[in-house]
Amino acid sequence: MTKDELIEAIVNKTGASKKDTEETIDTAIDVITKTLSNGGKVSLTGFGTFSVGHREARTGINPQTKEKLEIPAMDVPKFKAGKSLKDAVK
Repeated sequence: MTKDELIEAIVNKTGASKKDTEETIDTAIDVITKTLSNGGKVSLTGFGTFSVGHREARTGINPQTKEKLEIPAMDVPKFKAGKSLKDAVK
């Protein structure tokens, strides 16, 4: 499902305007992104939790040249599905 399909599904279910629905989704994504970029965590009960994980620096290999290269440490976004979402997908 794409973002446009998600907006259309919400509009059909709620009767809200397409513009308001798109603005709400964009705002939610923006708030989640800003919270994670500040090292925070966002929990949506029953759906899941967005958080930030840390990957240590490591040595990788370029598959084309077999040359070793250093991959730097970095923070990465993580998502852990909640119980309700896991049960719905089963």
